[in-house]
Amino acid sequence: MTYRQKPSIFQVGKVHDNGPAVIVSGWGLGMCASLCRCHRNPEDGQLSLAEDQAGGSLGLRSFTETGDCDCCEAWSSTELSAILRDIAAVEALDASEPAAG
Repeated sequence: MTYRQKPSIFQVGKVHDNGPAVIVSGWGLGMCASLCRCHRNPEDGQLSLAEDQAGGSLGLRSFTETGDCDCCEAWSSTELSAILRDIAAVEALDASEPAAG
């Protein structure tokens, strides 16, 4: 199994499985690497999201001439759902711990 870089996540959102489409909403993505140039819009330097509802993925739009990105890959809805599951598990642990002191 090979690992490819993913865009950073600075805001956690939701994943809605709506039958043939998977709607990913409320997620905030940041750069995949500090020196990445393909995801910054050449006109204003901003990032744009690339969402594929049919494929269930969320990533960053590439502004290269071919539109392809070789520095990172999008998050799949399965991976984003796993993040939500892990956050819920950690929150459940925090809630069950007695207060210190």
